[in-house]
Amino acid sequence: MKLQHYLGGLEGLEPSSFEKRVFVQPWEKRIFGIHVAMMALSQHLEAAKATPTQFKSVWTWANLRKGAEGMNPFDYFKYRYYEKWLGGISGFFVESGYVSKEELDAKTAAYLEKLDAPLPLGGEVAIDKQVIEYLRAGDSPKCDVDIKPKFQVGDTVVVRNPPPVEHCKLPGYLRTKRGTVDVVYEGTYNYPLQTGDGVGDPMPIYSVKFDSHAIWNNLTESKTWIFADIYEAYLEDIA
Repeated sequence: MKLQHYLGGLEGLEPSSFEKRVFVQPWEKRIFGIHVAMMALSQHLEAAKATPTQFKSVWTWANLRKGAEGMNPFDYFKYRYYEKWLGGISGFFVESGYVSKEELDAKTAAYLEKLDAPLPLGGEVAIDKQVIEYLRAGDSPKCDVDIKPKFQVGDTVVVRNPPPVEHCKLPGYLRTKRGTVDVVYEGTYNYPLQTGDGVGDPMPIYSVKFDSHAIWNNLTESKTWIFADIYEAYLEDIA
């Protein structure tokens, strides 16, 4: 169970943080920039393959989420947003062989000893151009694959209950719940990695309407609704 996907409707949770600043600490801006550069240089992009870089891996939002979800759930809740990013990206670089744990520990110790030490300078024009182009053009998950949707608007569906493995795109509180297809989105959409629970290859996506009272009982008002965008692999016909 991925505990962090099962929060909807749970009682007794600690108060949430309502921090409104995008970046709380200056280093968070740098880890955000590192993540963006990694996405721009991800080797699933044709433009990135032609860019001179030592980064030879695939890195997407899905990889970032996979790293965060691999944390112990209690650590997941303990750390702030960009602290989880830092842990996931650092772990990825170590596991991929770009840096050793010993090198990373040594650099950490050096900067802790001298907090005002200047950061290393660098950057190449070709890499900078690719990052800027990625920010401009993005990386759409929409695919040019013709797959007929299994469901139509108005169909009643039930949400599957697959075991979460590598990564999960399904909110836990919707598992086994019945809903009504509200929108069939045009086209098909893939996911950047295989999640292990059915999502990864191109497939239709639906907006499904749920009665919130049927999900959370007396925790919500009756005749109120929630809508969720759900991959087709997570939906089944009503038997």
